Amino acid sequence: MEIQFRGKRALVTGAGKGIGRGIAKKLVECGAETIALSRTQADLDSLKAEVAGIIPVLCDVEDFETTRKVVQDLGPIHLLVNNAGITRLDNFLDFSMKDFDDVLNVNTKAVFNISQVVAKGMVEKGEGGSIVNVSSVASSRALDQHIAYCASKAALDSMTKVMALELGKHKIRVNSVNPTVTWTDMAAFAWSDPAKSGPMLAKIPMGKFVEVEDVVNTVVFLLSDKSAITTGQHIVLDGGLSTS
Repeated sequence: MEIQFRGKRALVTGAGKGIGRGIAKKLVECGAETIALSRTQADLDSLKAEVAGIIPVLCDVEDFETTRKVVQDLGPIHLLVNNAGITRLDNFLDFSMKDFDDVLNVNTKAVFNISQVVAKGMVEKGEGGSIVNVSSVASSRALDQHIAYCASKAALDSMTKVMALELGKHKIRVNSVNPTVTWTDMAAFAWSDPAKSGPMLAKIPMGKFVEVEDVVNTVVFLLSDKSAITTGQHIVLDGGLSTS
């Protein structure tokens, strides 16, 4: 199944590393004019060196006011992937308000901020569009030491449904992808200890964590006209974890 985005402009947040980087590269491959947003200049530099056609934009999504102006200045966007995300780990009883705020600022509030700007532009242009939010199975499963992360992704899933409900009349589709542990640098930080990752793997019927490519392929499908009637959905990528 060939997917092409010629004539489309795409914005990917958190595009410097991991899943976001993979998505940005794939969108360029599929013909989209792709804007890669990251808060780390070195990551943008290496991505630009790897994919000459990419448009790098340096921005910290936790700076809401600056981000809003940056996104407004980008011009029309047809495809948006809200991928930027962070985590902080600690026991519930010891978790700090600062860490809790940081996680929700990036994982949830930044998505609201950026999507509002992009969706307004889509409505004004009148051509519709597609938004994909990168969520997690943590939105519906409790994970030890992940109080803020789980809360942020649960909120993101609810936001995805409300966005889909309200934006559908404007031909704007909004979906999420909800992978289990996807082997990126952030996942390695949280799951590199076999004592922790072993029990989780044991619950996955397919016996493996998610690869970046698995998420990339699903995101691209959701962005495309191949999923033209799909909106307000959470596409779970968990190797069968949810069956256990």
